[in-house]
Amino acid sequence: MREDGFAELSVICMKGCEAFAEQVDYYLKEWRRHDGEETYIARVDCPRFGTGEAKGMLYSSMRGHDVYIICDIFNYSVTYKMYGMTVPMSPDDHYADLKRIIAAIGGKARRITVIMPMLYEGRQHKRSSRESLDCAIMLQELVHMGVTDILTFDAHDARICNAVPLNGFDNIQPTYQMIKALVRNYPDIEVEKEHLMMISPDEGAMQRSMYYSSVLGLDIGMFYKRRNYSIVINGRNPIEAHEYLGRSVKGKDVIIVDDMIASGESLIDVALQLKEKGAKRIFNFATFGLFTDGFDKFDKAYADGLIDKIFTTNLVYRRPELAEKPWYCEVNMCKYVAYLIDTLNHDRTISNLLDPVKRIHTLLDKHKANLTDKKQG
Repeated sequence: MREDGFAELSVICMKGCEAFAEQVDYYLKEWRRHDGEETYIARVDCPRFGTGEAKGMLYSSMRGHDVYIICDIFNYSVTYKMYGMTVPMSPDDHYADLKRIIAAIGGKARRITVIMPMLYEGRQHKRSSRESLDCAIMLQELVHMGVTDILTFDAHDARICNAVPLNGFDNIQPTYQMIKALVRNYPDIEVEKEHLMMISPDEGAMQRSMYYSSVLGLDIGMFYKRRNYSIVINGRNPIEAHEYLGRSVKGKDVIIVDDMIASGESLIDVALQLKEKGAKRIFNFATFGLFTDGFDKFDKAYADGLIDKIFTTNLVYRRPELAEKPWYCEVNMCKYVAYLIDTLNHDRTISNLLDPVKRIHTLLDKHKANLTDKKQG
């Protein structure tokens, strides 16, 4: 316990999160210079045996500490040896290592908060037949192991919090950071109904798009997926077409909002239809850029004029070559995560950090003033 009455802060970065955690640590040290800490990152490890089995290890005591564990479940760049083979870590492997570290803490910490930007099995959030409810089970397991709070970003379905109703669960949106990146990269963009429109690529993303349209005062359009329910491919009913509902996009810039980009097929199909309907520039806000099928189709879509810029956060692993793509912009969330950790460690409310409306309006007022000055000049 520190002299100010708050618990000692320790940040644990699971494998693959080192670069992200180092930036978070940088901000924490800048804001807390009086603490005299060299680093807030605690050294941990999950060494593997030749069979692929592992164990969690701590190299310092966590007794009485306020522990924040940053875990990127989807970082496939991390590998280990199993029977002489180099094996990429799957989401299952990352989740098992997370539980190992929590087990190594052994209940000694004052409080454990897991920062899992993209939820493990987050897309398996509901049961429609004889299916497992993996995400709900994961949350209950973590709580049972002593995790006090779980912070995630742009959950596929925020109602998954119902799985742990008596524990802390915060679903955080990168709305402000996305808008800030857009106006910085496109200083000529006009955030007005006559010039810009929000687009939901499917029914599931409608709530996100409604939030943006409400805060920005823009119209909204939506595509709905027409599926073939007579067949199942890779566990899903294939999409046959995207049908559009909404006002005309002719001559307007549009922003397509979703939680993630996986293969990108839906995004590109939606962009193609928007272009055919006369849309001007097409931007995409996606919290998580997974790009599971590589970049070729996005390179082609950019070359064909279908997309202008894709904005994703650095909350999950991205291949290094992505940063060189002319159609891509990274939205850095490290400072925001550091704010969340710093605020929670001091037992203060994060409500102001979770509600960015005031900051968005301040940003847009400044942007509009600059735009007016340029037009008059």
